[in-house]
Amino acid sequence: MDWHKLIELLKDHKVYLQTHNFPDPDALASAFGMQVFLRAHGVESTICYSGEVEKNSTKKMLEVFHIDAYEINDITDMSFDDYIVTIDGQKFNSNLTDFPGDEVACIDHHPTMIPCAYKYSDLRICGACASIVTNYFKESETTLDRNTATALLYGIKMDTDSFNRGVTDFDIEMFSFLHKIADNQTIINLSHNNYEIQDLYAYGEAIRNIKIYDNVGFASISFDCPDALVAMISDFILGLDVVEFAVVYAARNGGFKFSVRNETAHYHAGLITAKALEEIGDGGGHFAMAGGIITEDKMHLLGSNPHFEIQQRFMNTLYAMDQQSEEK
Repeated sequence: MDWHKLIELLKDHKVYLQTHNFPDPDALASAFGMQVFLRAHGVESTICYSGEVEKNSTKKMLEVFHIDAYEINDITDMSFDDYIVTIDGQKFNSNLTDFPGDEVACIDHHPTMIPCAYKYSDLRICGACASIVTNYFKESETTLDRNTATALLYGIKMDTDSFNRGVTDFDIEMFSFLHKIADNQTIINLSHNNYEIQDLYAYGEAIRNIKIYDNVGFASISFDCPDALVAMISDFILGLDVVEFAVVYAARNGGFKFSVRNETAHYHAGLITAKALEEIGDGGGHFAMAGGIITEDKMHLLGSNPHFEIQQRFMNTLYAMDQQSEEK
């Protein structure tokens, strides 16, 4: 990371900070933190995204931290000459809509599925993108106010499931740095009352539909629900004592949206999801957590029993990975 190069690249340009679609707390916190950092060095920017800010936990952030973030349909003057920095997502990913501007930079903590030649990139595998953004303040000794520090800390907390998922030493180091500045009471307040009534229906359907094969749990939801909720239900299924690998998917625009979780030492959620959805969709992610999508135009490839086909694809991929491990 060379923050000087980023500032030099962006100065004298109209800059947008684009999060992944349907931004979660980590994406919003990271974009907000980067906006504050850039402003401290003379670069103004606008936070943007595609989709909706869906969950209460994320909606509250906009109000509590005074974050201005704009859905792409509310931006009418973005041009091809404008610069875009993708935050918590990478160009060509299925969860990042292609906007008119030029994606010149990327700051993300996910593995790269499709390489892109950015003019500046900071890609590090860690628990939260907010940890990477925090490091910009720390390394540059840029003043970090309490409000921004609290937002970044909340982003780290949420994306690592309170440091129970995908956390690295780097995340812990950045947490320690933020903890001395952030408002802990605000973190506590944001963590309460995040569930909505409709969330219960999704949990209920997932529980009714759960299928467990060996240590792998599958659950489907027949109606559309926020990405964050699908992820929460995936964490919930993984919490069962007999489940070490969880696959949850919900209806989305005629197709399916997936959230995958892994707590074994030998499977890689991102690689398995990418392989299982190969040729019928897109997927990828971290060792412990991944996401994926099957679009409506590919649904016919699942045949007459899509749930069976999905389960078969994942189980075959897991079996093949077990065989490879035994051969080694």
